[in-house]
Amino acid sequence: MNNIFVYCELTEEKTIADVSLELLSKGRRLATELGVKLEAIVIGSDLKRIEDQVFPFGVDVVHVADENRLFPYTTLPHASLVLHIFHHEKPEIAIFGATSIGRDLAPRIASALRCGLTADCTSLEIGDHFENKTQTEYKNLLYQIRPAFGGNIIATIINPETRPQMATVREGVMKKEVFDPKYKGQVKKVNVSAVLRDEDFMVQIIERHMEASKINIKNAQVIIAGGYGVGSRENFQLLYDLADVLGAQVGASRAAVDAGFSEHERQIGQTGVTVRPKLYIACGISGAVQHRAGMDQSAQIISINTDPNAPINHIADYTIIGSITDVIPKMIRYYKANSK
Repeated sequence: MNNIFVYCELTEEKTIADVSLELLSKGRRLATELGVKLEAIVIGSDLKRIEDQVFPFGVDVVHVADENRLFPYTTLPHASLVLHIFHHEKPEIAIFGATSIGRDLAPRIASALRCGLTADCTSLEIGDHFENKTQTEYKNLLYQIRPAFGGNIIATIINPETRPQMATVREGVMKKEVFDPKYKGQVKKVNVSAVLRDEDFMVQIIERHMEASKINIKNAQVIIAGGYGVGSRENFQLLYDLADVLGAQVGASRAAVDAGFSEHERQIGQTGVTVRPKLYIACGISGAVQHRAGMDQSAQIISINTDPNAPINHIADYTIIGSITDVIPKMIRYYKANSK
């Protein structure tokens, strides 16, 4: 009762997805702050010892629904099971990944429970709120923080009246941290046959075609990212040249992708992927809040820009004022000359 719940997604290998482990890490911190338990929901098939993957992240209770028809994901049976658990456990907070699955499942749950849902959050915090109109004070609400109005402002959204307080969170914005490798919680098996009906399986997956992503910048330790200021698709080749020397991946801002300088798979920011590399080199990127939302947790940021007043310079650890056509060849030359 009144605990924090995280819906855990499964990969094709039947392991807990990274986005879910990130949410468990954040959920553990929130649960500790509120003095409540952290509970996880795992739904799928062949889930033997799946609890071993979530307990190290500080999970107190894991609800496991294991049945051969529950993987791969389909909306109706997963929604029925989550609703069943929520009706019985009455969570205070429920968090889902802002993935294709989370964006499908969370709104259905929120609609069925008639509660609010904030999508694509970039931060979650606990705080109080005083409503002037009713002179009512609310304690320990979930602050659901996300960019709004096209990313021009950062909005803090609260849900004081209904429960659970629900949010989806983008992959990569929360730090994945093991709470205690030896942490042990409780496993609750869900009686799937007692919950699901034939109508839950009206939609069946007949055939699946999986294509591995050719570009994966999410886990890159060094990223060279280009913006509209790079100037052309040809100039983007300079970024690839530097990336080859540094063993890095190449990313892009939305403006660069829209201009045709780079593929959408490389887009970083609010409408792309979220990254947190050890080194992020921003080339010709102005640094609008939409882009910063996807990379401002990088350990070290270097900005290369002709505009000394560009917003990206305000969060950069080092700023180089100049054209990338001048700066990047020099970086390549000096790195080759001074590296073993």
